[in-house]
Amino acid sequence: MPPTPNTATRFWMMVLMILTGTFVAAMPMSCMPALFKEIADDLGLSLVQVGTIWGIGSLAGIFVSLAAGVLADRFGTRRIIVVFCVLAGITGAARGLSGSFIVLLLTVFLNGAVRLIIPVAVTKNIGLWFRGRRLGLAMGLGAMGMGLGLMLGPLLSASVLSPWLGGWRGVMYFLGGLSVIVALFWWLLARDAPGQPSVPAGTGVPIRRAIGELVRVRAVWVIGLVLLFRVGSFMGMTGYVPIYLRDFLNWAPAPADGTLSAFYAVSTVCVVPLAFLSDRLGSRRAIMIPALVVGFVALMIMPLADGVLVWVLMITSGMFMDGFMSLTTTLVAEADGIKPEYFGTALGMAFTLAQVGAVAGPPLGNLLADINGGAPFYFWGGLGLVSLVILLFFPIASSITSRPEPVAKPAA
Repeated sequence: MPPTPNTATRFWMMVLMILTGTFVAAMPMSCMPALFKEIADDLGLSLVQVGTIWGIGSLAGIFVSLAAGVLADRFGTRRIIVVFCVLAGITGAARGLSGSFIVLLLTVFLNGAVRLIIPVAVTKNIGLWFRGRRLGLAMGLGAMGMGLGLMLGPLLSASVLSPWLGGWRGVMYFLGGLSVIVALFWWLLARDAPGQPSVPAGTGVPIRRAIGELVRVRAVWVIGLVLLFRVGSFMGMTGYVPIYLRDFLNWAPAPADGTLSAFYAVSTVCVVPLAFLSDRLGSRRAIMIPALVVGFVALMIMPLADGVLVWVLMITSGMFMDGFMSLTTTLVAEADGIKPEYFGTALGMAFTLAQVGAVAGPPLGNLLADINGGAPFYFWGGLGLVSLVILLFFPIASSITSRPEPVAKPAA
């Protein structure tokens, strides 16, 4: 391995990070909805139990997101990614051993708890490898990996993998094995990030000092609150749209589910161009504010839409989903007052608030469906509006070019 992080080294590190987002962080989660009917038939689950299983992974994120950032800052991103890819593989495969609702609920919760460490550690790793003018594009590529996993999970799990592997349990074992293989790649091929040399375990940033400094940084709270309302809005919408189209507008299952696939697909396609555009514009907010406006308008129109207009609204709002998330994490890396060595902890704090939105947004909106089928969209649109107001009136001081490129250190 050359002593400096040249272009080839960065390229292969980015490939590893994309693969990790796709096959460890996203696909083992997104495969579940497409397999739920098969799982429910096998274990005798009710719709309420299925919904509980779907939400339990996000609930785990509330407890582990901050821990993920602290661990990445304390022990180094490479170590954490290796260990938690293995744990994600083991717990993901364990879902296939479930013989009852309680066991499946427990294994899904455990898988969520370890799997949700991965996005924080990978995002910090991207920030360390690509600080400077290319950071927005690099974050976009990382988000594209997550988008690919979100798209491939429902696309392949029920129609391709389950028949090939003998059922939903085989899919769990297969995806668990992929996570362990990705961990092996990190162990054998990856390097420690520039600016984060290999150190004895536990000699990194002191936890108390990091959190003590970050709780006084306004940018952490602004970004976290923006994510709380934005994630609550779109998690609610994406979980409800197929049900709404089938039960309230009498759509057939295939086109109803297809709108969500289109949402994820266009998000994956657009994330890198949007990240690149933000680099060229020299502003993250120039993309994020229009994204929030489009999301708000789409949600407010959705109860009045049917047919082609529903597809237009889903595709238009989907254009910004992953792009918005990648630019938000980029803002954490660039915000004044957040030291590079505290990036993981800051990201964990913001993601903790995001997971609160992911857990609370869907059920609170669904409660309004008893009043009117379209009422939940107004609630989620309101959440998006709050996110927009926060971003407009509480600007985050940062400079895309203020942080220098990382200085390479000689290889050990």
